[in-house]
Amino acid sequence: MKASELRTKDVAALEKEVSDLLKAHFGLRMQKATQQLGNHSQLGKTRRDIARAHTVIAEKKKGAAK
Repeated sequence: MKASELRTKDVAALEKEVSDLLKAHFGLRMQKATQQLGNHSQLGKTRRDIARAHTVIAEKKKGAAK
């Protein structure tokens, strides 16, 4: 997901998105552990998406505090 798409959402929606991404990342890690994961690049993509969402949440909270 792109950062521009994330910036259009509010903080509650972003936190739900992070929760969903964390669950997806956990599933991918379990697939990797059981050697069922075919595309290992998905792990990195979900990790970066989580970081992107956390960054946008921090930006919005900092902007709301001003």
